[in-house]
Amino acid sequence: MSNLTKIRIAVTDDHALFRRGLVSLLSLNDDFEVVLEASNGQELIDNISETLPNIVLMDLNMPVLDGIRATERIKKQFPKVKIIVISMHDEDKFVTHLMSLGANGYLLKDAHPDEVENAIYTVFKEDYYYGPFLVKVMHNRMINKPEKKTENQLSIQIGISDRELEVLEHICQGTTTQNIAEMLCLSARTVEGHRNRIMEKTGTKNVAGLVAWAVRNGIC
Repeated sequence: MSNLTKIRIAVTDDHALFRRGLVSLLSLNDDFEVVLEASNGQELIDNISETLPNIVLMDLNMPVLDGIRATERIKKQFPKVKIIVISMHDEDKFVTHLMSLGANGYLLKDAHPDEVENAIYTVFKEDYYYGPFLVKVMHNRMINKPEKKTENQLSIQIGISDRELEVLEHICQGTTTQNIAEMLCLSARTVEGHRNRIMEKTGTKNVAGLVAWAVRNGIC
């Protein structure tokens, strides 16, 4: 990437040692430019319009304004800003709630530096990062879901068929195309066709965005 396309990043965390360590790590990559450091969500919001980051790396537990409320406000006030949550919380409820608010990715604080970089690149280029941790969370969410499901009105309105919903639920669990095909007695090409039609109907660009849409709308 050239200097004209540097990824502008804001780092928000109340623990100065972790925040400074993350900033130092990011500064080693010539594609990244840290344009804002904030110790809480309110400080981030107060300065975001002046710095205009592409991506915010967001902690959850912070004083004054926590990461959950900050994510909600930023998505309303600055919808083009993308948010990657970096948190110590690995409970499914935190992850799915942040996704429902519009978070573009979710990493644990013990994630490898390479995964952090990969998440930033992926979110910058494709809007969403759907890594191994999120695959695990979505799988847990789906297998623990009540057996009887109520029809989702939005899916009906945009014309998603029962078969497409079935495919979508498997996608949310991180199931591969080939495995979906085997479980539903379909060809891999047919599964890909269903997936592409669902993406067209939902206006999503990739699988990660499709999963995030499904979570936001209570389908997965």
